Amino acid sequence: MCRAVFLLALTVLVCPAAEALDNGLALKPTMGWLHWERFMCNTDCYKDPNNCISERLYMQMADVMVKEGWKEAGYEYVCIDDCWPSHQRDAKGRLQADPKRFPGGIKKLADYVHSKGLKLGIYADIVGKTCAGYPGSLGYYETDAQTFADWDVDLLKFDGCYMDWKLLGEGYMNMSRALNKTGRSILYSCEWPLYEWPQKQPDYKAIRETCNHWRNFDDVYDSWSSIKSILDWTASHQDIIAPSAGPGGWNDPDMLVIGNFGLSHDQQEDICPRSKKLLQNTDIIAISQDPLGKQGQCTIKVDSFEVWERPLSKKRLAIAVLNTQEIGGPRGFFIRAAPGWKICEPQCNVTQILPQYKELGVQTPHTKLVVSVNPSGTTLLTVTPTSDYAGLIL
Repeated sequence: MCRAVFLLALTVLVCPAAEALDNGLALKPTMGWLHWERFMCNTDCYKDPNNCISERLYMQMADVMVKEGWKEAGYEYVCIDDCWPSHQRDAKGRLQADPKRFPGGIKKLADYVHSKGLKLGIYADIVGKTCAGYPGSLGYYETDAQTFADWDVDLLKFDGCYMDWKLLGEGYMNMSRALNKTGRSILYSCEWPLYEWPQKQPDYKAIRETCNHWRNFDDVYDSWSSIKSILDWTASHQDIIAPSAGPGGWNDPDMLVIGNFGLSHDQQEDICPRSKKLLQNTDIIAISQDPLGKQGQCTIKVDSFEVWERPLSKKRLAIAVLNTQEIGGPRGFFIRAAPGWKICEPQCNVTQILPQYKELGVQTPHTKLVVSVNPSGTTLLTVTPTSDYAGLIL
């Protein structure tokens, strides 16, 4: 989250304007681990036992999340993506895990994850087969929802591959009702707008009433161009997507890709001690999980800089300054050019969170403070007014 990747986390935090799905979940953005971007659909446990989709992978990840401080930092969910099931349902029409890769079954895996104080997520698809060709849930919504509840699953990622876009809303709402009918609290992650946007503007009021969070745009890849495309799409559509989300239902810009193969250190930081420190940074996580629940939005683009601002509780403001240039050295940005800087009236206290923590002291509306931002990097600040005036931020 140190560089532009942080902005992906910032953008999921949006202001409540519509009634949320009433299941009491996702009052703050979900934090956890999902297998897809790194392990994809690797099912060859004979040739690649350490990287295949199997119960061993998720048990190991649960162990790591506890042992290495991820749970303590707030990461809560261990999530299975596609390619976990058998290619056939059982005699009662229920989904079943691949018996070779998940010999103990999903219930045993859920028990193990829960024993670590974590929660388990699982994957299914709205139509008759998943994106990777495994059994989907069409015609089995209530059966699958009850199966997941019987297994003590805590989150469902419900994909939308191959579905007629005109039937997406009906399908997602039907599964939402089926999950609620089970009586178990299962966080519901949807792909509804992702598959509807190519045809029409989705109904975000209905989506918020149906899902706890939802994907809007393309899958993220291990590349700076992929991250930029998600940021650009989010900025250009923020007036549409922001008003429909907040505590209980969130826009989902896809996974953080810190620790993967395709980005430079300044764009991601691979999972080395430096990256681990970044992802477990309590100041960044506090911004992500701030109880006010209002979105970070792009408020200005100027001179190859983007400014993203997010109102925080206690009348504070987070400001992320992105240098969009990919050449040259660090560049200076006059922080008073940020639209939200008007909260610094008559004065404010400024703290730099990234790239290094630094107290920048008391500032005024006419400050000469310049922050340095690396190429394709982000400098992150929090601003705390020292008077009662907070003004309108966005």
